Amino acid sequence: MFYHLILPLKEYVSYFRLFQYISFRSAFAALTALMLVLIFGGLVIRWLQRLKLGEQIRNLGPESHKTKAGTPTMGGILILGAVIISMAFWGNFSNHYLIVLIAATVILGGLGFIDDYIKAVKKKKDGVNPKGKLIVQIATAFTVSAVIYFYPSSAKDATTLYVPFINQAVMDLGFYWIIFAVIVIIGSSNAVNLTDGLDGLATGTVGIVAATLGIMTFLTGNIKIADYLGIPYIAHSAELTVFLAALTGALIGFLWFNSNPATVFMGDTGSLALGGIIGIVAVMIKKEIFLFIVGGIFVMEALSVIIQVGSFKLRKKRVFKMAPIHHHFELSGWPEQKVVTRMWIIGVILAILGLASLKIL
Repeated sequence: MFYHLILPLKEYVSYFRLFQYISFRSAFAALTALMLVLIFGGLVIRWLQRLKLGEQIRNLGPESHKTKAGTPTMGGILILGAVIISMAFWGNFSNHYLIVLIAATVILGGLGFIDDYIKAVKKKKDGVNPKGKLIVQIATAFTVSAVIYFYPSSAKDATTLYVPFINQAVMDLGFYWIIFAVIVIIGSSNAVNLTDGLDGLATGTVGIVAATLGIMTFLTGNIKIADYLGIPYIAHSAELTVFLAALTGALIGFLWFNSNPATVFMGDTGSLALGGIIGIVAVMIKKEIFLFIVGGIFVMEALSVIIQVGSFKLRKKRVFKMAPIHHHFELSGWPEQKVVTRMWIIGVILAILGLASLKIL
């Protein structure tokens, strides 16, 4: 909004021309979100403490986690709030992809907030009814996918599927692309939710993926660079770089409070929305399979739960000591900080692998 007020003044103040550049607005969006989280983080944490919105710890988990009981949750409102405020200053709201992304972020964040509220205040450990939660996620994902399908940035690439390391579409899914996109978005949202179990784990890994996708949205939104790299050009995607830069800045700031020992958790308020964001962006820029690579940590966490549940139901035996898999590593004797750090390292390696899939001529 601030962007729309300032940019017309470029004819009178030459420096205001900088607002038309994605790189300029992305840098300041990241800085704005970072500073907002650092400045207001302490206030928000104390507010959550006064409301007694503390985390409920399961008895089945590692013993070390019991000391975390009562740590303020719902910290996701700090991340999402900083991103949305930052976008109010630096975002171009004439871009319908950005509007859709922000709306979906608010909806999924709201769903997570209600879930956290029921767990923390109502003391119901299951939170929102699983079916109700899934219905909201499906409705949100379907709406986003339908907008992309019916109002694509490029009609040629609207329903096509791209695979990393191949510089052309491998197939056209047609209308079935909507179903595929819905699965990607919901899967991403829930996978990040499962990953959020250790101090700084989800914050750091999502930050790595967000930064990587930010690079891809910038490249995909530049017609010359996209053509040079052999990737699909998506006209509206460059503006998403500003959003992802703000998200990365907010996550770095949040890590200040969320690193071990954490003084606040993001809760479902953050994890459901953050997972949804990276899933939606991947769908928007035709990087659905690319997300499976750079978001490999989330895939691993989700698969560990599926394998554990499936094995127990079929064989009455567990494959892992505990799922998601980060708890398996803890129960195997790895200190929490080591699990998180190693997951971050793997995340960085996967990000590099994903970027290496670009076709450099």
